[in-house]
Amino acid sequence: MTFGVPGRRGGELPAEVTGFIGRSVELASVQRMLRGSRMVTLTGPGGVGKTRVALRAVAALREHYPDGVYLVELSALADPELLPRTVCAALGLSEQTARPPLDLLTEYLSGRATLLVLDTCEHLVDACAMLTDLLLRDSPGTSILATSRQPLDVPGEHTLVIPPLPVETGAEDASGAVALFAQRAAAVVPGFTLTEANTADVLALCRRLDGIPLAIELATVRLRAIPLDQLALRLEDRFRLLTGGRRTALPRHQTLRTTIGWSHELCSPQERLLWARLSVFAGSFDLLAVEAVCSGGELGPDEVLEQLIGLVDKSVVLRVDDPSGTRYRLLDTIREYGAEWLATIGEEEQLRARHFDRYRELASGFAAVFLSSEQLVRFRALAGEQANLRAALDYALDRPERARTALSLAVSLCGYWACAGQLAEGRHWLLRALAGAPEAGPDRAWALTAVGHFDLLMGQYGEVGQCLDEAHGIAQTLGDPVLLGHVEQYRGLHAVSGDDWQGSERCFQRARELLQPTGDRFALAVLSNLETVGMILRDRPDRAAQLSAQALAEIADAPGERWIRGFLLVFRGMALWLRGEQEECARTAREALCVKGDLEDAVGIAYSLELLAWSAVAQRRPVRGAWLLGAAEEQWKRSGRPLSGVQSMLRHRTESERLARAELGAERFEQAAGLGRRLPMGQLVELALADADTPADLPRQAAPPPEPGPGPLTRREREVAALVAAGLSNREVAERLVISKRTADAHVEHILAKLGVSSRAEITPLLDGRG
Repeated sequence: MTFGVPGRRGGELPAEVTGFIGRSVELASVQRMLRGSRMVTLTGPGGVGKTRVALRAVAALREHYPDGVYLVELSALADPELLPRTVCAALGLSEQTARPPLDLLTEYLSGRATLLVLDTCEHLVDACAMLTDLLLRDSPGTSILATSRQPLDVPGEHTLVIPPLPVETGAEDASGAVALFAQRAAAVVPGFTLTEANTADVLALCRRLDGIPLAIELATVRLRAIPLDQLALRLEDRFRLLTGGRRTALPRHQTLRTTIGWSHELCSPQERLLWARLSVFAGSFDLLAVEAVCSGGELGPDEVLEQLIGLVDKSVVLRVDDPSGTRYRLLDTIREYGAEWLATIGEEEQLRARHFDRYRELASGFAAVFLSSEQLVRFRALAGEQANLRAALDYALDRPERARTALSLAVSLCGYWACAGQLAEGRHWLLRALAGAPEAGPDRAWALTAVGHFDLLMGQYGEVGQCLDEAHGIAQTLGDPVLLGHVEQYRGLHAVSGDDWQGSERCFQRARELLQPTGDRFALAVLSNLETVGMILRDRPDRAAQLSAQALAEIADAPGERWIRGFLLVFRGMALWLRGEQEECARTAREALCVKGDLEDAVGIAYSLELLAWSAVAQRRPVRGAWLLGAAEEQWKRSGRPLSGVQSMLRHRTESERLARAELGAERFEQAAGLGRRLPMGQLVELALADADTPADLPRQAAPPPEPGPGPLTRREREVAALVAAGLSNREVAERLVISKRTADAHVEHILAKLGVSSRAEITPLLDGRG
């Protein structure tokens, strides 16, 4: 089983991909300030290294925050209203409750010793200030480290200005701008070292760049094409032109902008055009998205990759290697420059429209296969695009003429929000889209149905009837039996929530009559799951077990579907537990845990753990039952609504806890339950699936062999690797294979990443067995 979406999970600190230079004074100051204050903000201009300093400082403080250090990346977030939800997501909290996200957040953090790193706050400074002020007051164990170009100005805030790197006067400098230049230059020009002959030029460059790390990195890239002495002269000429020869006329915050502008001028016209067009992306993006959004006019589809390689080569675009594939991103200051250029050339509206079309296409593709064997693969692909999906929705909702397309995109994302457990965020976007498109039509009916469904799942019943009634009226007018069938099944669930058993049966029966002729077995599986829930709540476990078994058999040949399969397994397990079939209940719950784990579905995981706990207690295994109850409790805190608020289920939990506590005694029970609350998710799932009574019972397995890099070398990469191993330079490789120098550079970079090595000399011994 692959547990969870691949790649770095939200909130985890990223690994450093380039060497860290100096900053010992700043690091010590940040750590000292965090030990004495719960609110610290690192300020300074763009490109000075605030984020790197923050992440390096907190990495050494993990032991001071036993409940976790979490990174909340804000640079791609545009809507301040979504800030609390973004923090919840970084903490792994799933919004499947009607409670405000701030309440969910403060309750979860209460009593925990946690550090939140809010990175890049300047464009959301008011929202960040209000959020931090509230968290500091209501969650006394929470500390916050923010990075921003300006302070947040909240009570108790301590600020630390991150200055540029110092420019020393000798080659012995090992911690400042010169050292950074030397390190980055060695990555660009193999064998580069500081010498008596070149130190003066390096010092001149670093002084001219004011020691700003990003400016230095952009400058060193030019060493591929320009010798060091010429680079120093050309840069000085560039600054002299702008300042009229007055060396002090350019403030530091303009130094970086000027350096970016110089990099821009040194790009080819097509690279500049691509740079500008890439600024419409929020967060990271992949090559297919770049080709779909950024090609056209002077930049043909077959030219995009070469220009992208050129921008990566110049450090304008950063490459991000992820288990799901290679992605790219722009640093904020570089994106801002590109966005200004895009507006200047008059392409902003056109490119944002293309961006919207790309992500509407992705969302529509997922919606078309939401309940199918393709679900998991498509879900994982869409999960990495949250920032771009939000940007696309914002774009369309800000333009009245695009209201209907905004509603269409929101409807396409309903299945994704359900899978991701982002019910509250989905409702937020659906209501905004419905307000902008009041005309009756199929998209409005589907959106109203989704809002009603989400409200039911969150226990928010006030407007469910109104939403489903309006959707029903539109569906009848349209004469759409599939839409009518879906409305009827959620009417049935609404009746269940009000203990109207006869009403629920009528609705479910009408839904089945409407959906049966379609032959859509997945839609019928959703209906069977809702009926199963109704039968469990009516204390009819035999019928519940029968319904869920039939539905599972119907979709057995589509293992990639996880969402409805997982819930069918959960509620079948509950029916089996009610029938006293504890071993079969536990087996079914373990299967449900595997399935729901793939989606990181907090509610599905919590239900699975509950069933395993109840079965363990019933089988007189109180220690296992106790730590599973603790683990389930922790998961319910992440979703905000234990056992969906169903009183009969809560009574089952209370009784299981009473029995385990009576058998173990209060102290031993609390020790075991506390262990379950603290177990990391990977170990927790491993223990649960291994049927272990305690962590010590977990079977010991031989350590797996080290995994290879992101993938095998392609045919072209094998050719390049063989030539590198033979001693050819990148330029000689390019000439031999009749490709551009930039393309050869990119191939070598990809080969090093795939083989997991850092130098060309290490390629030769690793070629055998990797091709």
